[in-house]
Amino acid sequence: MTADTSARRSPLSGFADAFAQTSDAPARIRLRELPFLTQLTLRAETGTDAAAAASAILGLPLPVVPNTTRARRDLSVLWMGPDEWLIVAEPDGRLDQDALERALAGHHATVVDVSAQRTVIEVAGADARDLLLKGCALDLHTQTFAVGRCAQTNLARTQVVLLSRDRDPVYRVFVRASFASYLAEWLIDAAAEFRGAAPSDLSLLQRPPVLSA
Repeated sequence: MTADTSARRSPLSGFADAFAQTSDAPARIRLRELPFLTQLTLRAETGTDAAAAASAILGLPLPVVPNTTRARRDLSVLWMGPDEWLIVAEPDGRLDQDALERALAGHHATVVDVSAQRTVIEVAGADARDLLLKGCALDLHTQTFAVGRCAQTNLARTQVVLLSRDRDPVYRVFVRASFASYLAEWLIDAAAEFRGAAPSDLSLLQRPPVLSA
């Protein structure tokens, strides 16, 4: 099962050109949105029949070490807490949500489609780590945040899920749709120095947007 994109507009659809311009030195920085990835939140207790049933359907063991992932080419499972995982399927990924729900029926477990909640920005290139460190307090050195590590953290004062995807390096930033434009603007401006360009005035972007109750 994949997310239905027929009647949806990506939160960052208007940033394609700006991301392309920022990526004009792709060996250093590449930015792009990965829209409409299927994202499911799984809640179950580790070591239970429910966890085993979910693993069987996914074809992957659920990661039990904090801030780690299990992955294959088309599917990743991110540890989000002792009894919570984020399942992420690529656009061509094989993820049968109906089968997963059937397998969990009768168990103390839930699976919820949160695909519309977040979009994903890919930050790649030799300077990707330095770019993220401008707004993130995590130690992103490969010895502490190696490929396959994930974390819930703040980036430019915005709550995100950060995933180290590849040694290139390639990072994926999962950001709520309502904060995506703010974070995209911040990343584009913060990447200016890696293109030999002067950053713009961020005085109007010092605060993420405030959501009304």
